[in-house]
Amino acid sequence: MTETYVRLLCPECKKGWESSPNDLPSHKRTFHCPNCHASRRLAEFTRTEHDLETLKTLS
Repeated sequence: MTETYVRLLCPECKKGWESSPNDLPSHKRTFHCPNCHASRRLAEFTRTEHDLETLKTLS
C-alpha cells in the first residue's frame, strides 16, 4: 500500500512541507505553521485543490 501525503504551504512565511493526512486535524480546524506559527484553517495551508480534496477524504 502506498502512503499518501498532502503538500502544505504556509501563506505567510512560504515554508513548504508534506504531511500524512492521518497526522493532521480536520481541514476546518485551526492549524499553526511549524516555522512561523501563523494560525489559520488547515485548508488555507494546502498547496493545491487536489491536496485539499485528499485531506478532506482521508482525514
